[in-house]
Amino acid sequence: MGIQQICRRLECTESEWQSTLSQKSLNTEIVMRLSLLLEYNFFRIYSQHLILYSPQSNINYNSVSEKSSLSYSTKHIYVIEVIEFILEQLATGNKTKKKIMSEYRIPRTTIYRWLNKYGKSKKDDKEK
Repeated sequence: MGIQQICRRLECTESEWQSTLSQKSLNTEIVMRLSLLLEYNFFRIYSQHLILYSPQSNINYNSVSEKSSLSYSTKHIYVIEVIEFILEQLATGNKTKKKIMSEYRIPRTTIYRWLNKYGKSKKDDKEK
């Protein structure tokens, strides 16, 4: 998509667009409009970054023993892109399992589950 088309859709000039691109951070409205324009969810990248680098802690903020109707399950919080990234880090030798566990705070059992579930399918795909 050309700059003129982007500027027309976002209702800005080329110089305003270049200025926007040179900024360190973007307004969420601009990100939303770009997501709609390019049909790609840029917020997903950000949210997955948050999940990867700060998974939910085990701290109980409520001392109430009853389960809340708003209880949150941490199961399946990682999307396939994050899982593939972690497994790629292991396969290429960029990071060890121990390094991944400490850096991303991913439990050892989760890493082994991913290796069993997704590691084998990758090998099978390469053999075909």
